Amino acid sequence: MKKIVMAILVMAGISATAQDHNMKGKRGDMKDLTPVQVATLQTKKMTLALDLNESQQAKIKTMLTEDATARKAKMEERKANKEDGKKVLTADEKYAMQNERLDHQIARKEQMKSILSTDQYEKWVKMDSRKKMRGKRKDHGDKRAKRSSKQ
Repeated sequence: MKKIVMAILVMAGISATAQDHNMKGKRGDMKDLTPVQVATLQTKKMTLALDLNESQQAKIKTMLTEDATARKAKMEERKANKEDGKKVLTADEKYAMQNERLDHQIARKEQMKSILSTDQYEKWVKMDSRKKMRGKRKDHGDKRAKRSSKQ
């Protein structure tokens, strides 16, 4: 009986230490950067993926800098609200936030459509949808199912 209990404890210890406790991923690396640095890195990644020319790079970098600055300001505002004790948003506030976010996404999509060529735009849409799907997959069961199907 002692051996079984000991074996279970050893297995639990091994599985606990094998877990990745730093689940934040790459976002943790980006939080200390300035909005300009974030925009520069994102622009370079897009240049590699979409083969952007110089004028496209400049336009996209400007757009991404504005986005990063606004994102950082909103993050600071949320931190201040959290410290003040305001945790629960009303239904109207949630609606307004989502509406604003969706309006911004629509505007960004239109900007990208005007900056990129049709081939580049199609590739960007595919990249963007994959990125969004990665964020929605919170359940680890999906990853396990993918791994088992690959074998």
